Amino acid sequence: MKKMLIMCGAGHATSTIVHAKVDDWLEKNGFKNEVEIKQSAVSQEVDNIQNDAYDIVISTTIVPDEIKNKVINGVALLTGVGTDQVWSQVKATLES
Repeated sequence: MKKMLIMCGAGHATSTIVHAKVDDWLEKNGFKNEVEIKQSAVSQEVDNIQNDAYDIVISTTIVPDEIKNKVINGVALLTGVGTDQVWSQVKATLES
């Protein structure tokens, strides 16, 4: 089971929207039973991300430089522009 974190500034508003979209995508692509999702605020998760507690991290907010390479920018899932790239990154990680 892969562990996914969806985060935003406070862990409530935009991460909730993205969480719903991710759930739908996982269901449609046959990954629903392969992923455990946590939703949180970026400030609460920096150490966990640095320690590789999650296989996939999607953020809708700016993240500290030290974790940028471990985070997928999820703003596209809010705007609808560039979603294919986000889903490609998620799929590649799930299949690895």
